[in-house]
Amino acid sequence: MKTVLAVFAHPDDESLMCGGTLARLADAGVRTIVICGSRGEHGSVSDPSLVPDDGDLGNVRVAELKAAAAILGVHELIVLDHKDGDLRWHDVLEFHADIVGAIRTFQPDAVVTFAENGLYWHLDHIGVHERTYTAVKSFGEGAPPLYYVTMPKGLIQRLVEAARTKGGAAGDSSFWGLEPEAFGETELSNSFSIDVRPWTARKMAALRCHRTQMGAANPIAWIDDDDARRWLGVEYFRRADLASATSQSVLEVLSEPVTSS
Repeated sequence: MKTVLAVFAHPDDESLMCGGTLARLADAGVRTIVICGSRGEHGSVSDPSLVPDDGDLGNVRVAELKAAAAILGVHELIVLDHKDGDLRWHDVLEFHADIVGAIRTFQPDAVVTFAENGLYWHLDHIGVHERTYTAVKSFGEGAPPLYYVTMPKGLIQRLVEAARTKGGAAGDSSFWGLEPEAFGETELSNSFSIDVRPWTARKMAALRCHRTQMGAANPIAWIDDDDARRWLGVEYFRRADLASATSQSVLEVLSEPVTSS
């Protein structure tokens, strides 16, 4: 059985960045393992009623993540308790050891994480990139191939515009307080794409499990199935320039060249 290990920072990263690929891999018999570096306890809250009286957002977000992972067919979910908001600087050695241990335990054929820019320069995402990169690199020529999730610049902006045509996503709407243009990369010539349009409904269902993050103001709450297939039905990856014993992984078997939109 092939195994793919995905390492992210917060609950919901897995669904937005590669939820369709995780579902497609699971349906193909690939064992998918997701590591979430934190419980997301310092994230936003779309509706205060979703968080119980004890105010522990982390527990709520972990429950949301478990529901999303089940929809995506994730075989094993590992939620670490490193400090949300400080993943780049806190518990560096411990986090590194967590990822090294997972690679030794699961022997993945591929590892997936954030690229150097953390998608939109989020310091937690950059920290996860750094920890995962160094962990994989420590295996030398025996390292599994490492892939970075990415997306074209402008994709989230077009998704927002699609939501506005449906009557939602007000003019000041954003993704978690970020301008849509903050997401993505202009240059994708070294990247490849994976077509996940048949799995888009599951990706959307997984995203909507993250209710504390995907409130009524979020554009994802407004787009329809056709919009989802058009703007979220292709996922993008770039292989890291690292020595590896494997010339081609299961991700590259599914890959297609990136073409301009």
